[in-house]
Amino acid sequence: MRGNGAVGMAARLPSALLLALAVLWSVTGCQSTAPSAGVRSSSAPPTHDGTFLALGECSSFGPTSFTEVPCSGERAAARVVARHDGPVTEGPPCPPATDFVLHIGGGRPATGRTTAPAVPRGYACMRNLQPPHPGDPGHGGGPRTVPGDCVYDSGGGQVRETACDGTGTHKPGYKVTETAPDRRACPPSTSLYVQVGGPDPVGCARRL
Repeated sequence: MRGNGAVGMAARLPSALLLALAVLWSVTGCQSTAPSAGVRSSSAPPTHDGTFLALGECSSFGPTSFTEVPCSGERAAARVVARHDGPVTEGPPCPPATDFVLHIGGGRPATGRTTAPAVPRGYACMRNLQPPHPGDPGHGGGPRTVPGDCVYDSGGGQVRETACDGTGTHKPGYKVTETAPDRRACPPSTSLYVQVGGPDPVGCARRL
């Protein structure tokens, strides 16, 4: 998410890494974090016979749903930067620049034809066409935690992202400086381990 991360106080002890996103590390075990704020849902059908919200297409924002619209239109609000079928937990992670993840549910096109193909379940990685971009490093949001992001202790052994410049509701306590394949690859200045997923699943964070 990038809204959330998993954390472990730096003890530089070898440990197996959990592959699930947003799992909390500690020197005594692991705990789950809260759901990411960068994930949204949609059950909207496609507007044509192709893939609903394919790579490069745009959506509008609605109170309860998202609609595929021309990117040049005035209703366009976000663009698809990656698109995958299946559950987000089983597919590739979204690109770092993703502002939010749109979960796309099954359904049929609104064509009036009962033989219209169903929309496969999947997810679209979205980036807003205009600022703000919560997915950018240090901005305090998005579905992924990346180098440059800041986190705070949200209690219960969990951490959540917040803006590095202090404009968020919570003051930042740690900053992720880089990602690594395991804890031992983090620099000596690391005081917190944040699991971020991807090929280098450990975020090395220093205290602010």
